[in-house]
Amino acid sequence: MTALTCETILPNGMKIFYLREEEVLTLYEQIQEYFRNGIELHEDDTVFDVGANIGLFTLCVYHLCNQNVNVYAFEPIPAIFDVLHANAQRVDPEKLRVFPCGLSREAKIMTFAYYPNATPLSNAYPEGLKEDREQLKRTVLKNLKDAPPFIRWLRWLPPFLRSFILDFKLEKAFQIEPVNCQLRTISDIVRNHNIQQIDLLKVDVEKSELDVLLGIEEPHWQIIKQVVVEVHDFDSRVEKITTLLKEQGLSKITIEQEPIFKGSKIFNLYALR
Repeated sequence: MTALTCETILPNGMKIFYLREEEVLTLYEQIQEYFRNGIELHEDDTVFDVGANIGLFTLCVYHLCNQNVNVYAFEPIPAIFDVLHANAQRVDPEKLRVFPCGLSREAKIMTFAYYPNATPLSNAYPEGLKEDREQLKRTVLKNLKDAPPFIRWLRWLPPFLRSFILDFKLEKAFQIEPVNCQLRTISDIVRNHNIQQIDLLKVDVEKSELDVLLGIEEPHWQIIKQVVVEVHDFDSRVEKITTLLKEQGLSKITIEQEPIFKGSKIFNLYALR
């Protein structure tokens, strides 16, 4: 069965294509966290979905705005992009514009680590793979009651068995396929498409979030009204991104952790102008 023949229905009733069925509900629940702390969308808004994966946030925005919204969605991994493209084409290719590239501080080609057995973890910084895996294991074991349904059942097992099974699952999840991906900048997109306003910039790019924001040239910051970004707090990223956003006038900032990520280095940051 090819990826594009795999379909399911989201809780909001929308039918979608997917790559891995067990990821769909997890991703759908995660994107609900982005609409918090004053983040609002209205009809005719313009949204950037950076790190779109198969497009669940894009489709949720489309549904939320009564099918009247302009979304620019970016996904650099070709296998994932194919599904994003198929979802956008079926729903509304004029309103949902998809791009087979990532966004960064400069335009270039970069080798990504694609995790076909855990697509949301794919990233451009695989150097800390062992540390990432151990951190994820500790976080999941600590927060099992808030874990995705396909792993939550482990809480009923003895601790040693939980650890053993999770090690097995993570070994499979972190199998890497190197993929060369195109990167562009937000400012390139703004110029090329004559974008006058970005009502919401959503960034979920697995450790590349600061790179994305550094690809915004000074004049283009003023057209960005709201930002929500998942931040991996290595190298003081939360502090650096908070400082950058405040310097650019997005002064109302809230930082939270989702229940599954409590005690980890993964935070959600919400910023309003």
